[in-house]
Amino acid sequence: MRLLLLFFFFFFFLFSGFSSGAKRCHPSDRTALLKFKYSFANPDQILQSWMPEFDCCDWYGVECNETTNRVDSLVATVQLNGTIPDVIANLTYLRTLRLRKSPFLVGEIPPAIGKLANLVSLELNWNSLTGSVPAFLANLKKLWFLDLSFNKLSGTIPASLSTFPEIIGIDLSRNQLTGSIPESFGNLKGNIYLVLSHNKLSGEIPASLGNANFVRVLISRNNFTGSALMFFKASKTSDTIDISRNNFAFDFSEASFMADTLVDLDISHNKIWGGIPSRITDCVVLQNLNVSYNRLCGEIPSGWKLKYRSQPFDNTSYLHNRCLCGSPLQPCKR
Repeated sequence: MRLLLLFFFFFFFLFSGFSSGAKRCHPSDRTALLKFKYSFANPDQILQSWMPEFDCCDWYGVECNETTNRVDSLVATVQLNGTIPDVIANLTYLRTLRLRKSPFLVGEIPPAIGKLANLVSLELNWNSLTGSVPAFLANLKKLWFLDLSFNKLSGTIPASLSTFPEIIGIDLSRNQLTGSIPESFGNLKGNIYLVLSHNKLSGEIPASLGNANFVRVLISRNNFTGSALMFFKASKTSDTIDISRNNFAFDFSEASFMADTLVDLDISHNKIWGGIPSRITDCVVLQNLNVSYNRLCGEIPSGWKLKYRSQPFDNTSYLHNRCLCGSPLQPCKR
């Protein structure tokens, strides 16, 4: 008898869970998600758990807010085949939208994305999206993180992206963007991750960018010219600076460094001249250094105060410069 009661309660609670779950999904969210799924050319091969008879809050890649029961996160890392449908704008409570690793997700970023006023994170990376980086993305005033990397986006970077009041990360790398970095990016507030590497960007870096605090700045493999000294200030808190494989030309001896935060520094494959300032040895957490393939001269500083390296940097960090000398290269001539 006791065993029978246990089975009864088990199936009662199991059934109750499914019943309450069926009521949890908001009808408009379920309708929008199903329209989203069936807008693609391969609906039967993707998002197979998205069945009308089940609670949409339990569908793969979908999360609902525990209080409102509205869909606030949509993550699809499946092989979407088609374009981003306008019906995405009907998911008005979305805070996270992540559509990635779909090489057949094509077309432009639709204006519907700009209507998702609650978005905190927008990740449309590793796809085949084309067109420009839309200026209307600046309408997303709550956005913290924007990642459009690994696509086929072209055109210039819209200056309006500097108006995000709460942004902490912008990644537009691995596209085909042209033009320069907008001067307005110097108005970005807070601690910012800026990733623009592997594009076709050119021109000089606006001096105004020295007003922003870029925790991480990766702008390698472009065609930037002039100076990048605005990124080298002791008052900043950068942990990574990668300006490699450009055409920068400035006096590196004028650079200052973030002694307590700088972990990775790569200025290789440029036309940077001058010497390596001795104050670089105060960078106690520095782990990776590459100043090779430049026009640097003078003695390599010694007396490193490195916390996480038992040995100073080897010769690969310094190769192919005009006249650098001292350990680990050839001794300087006296």
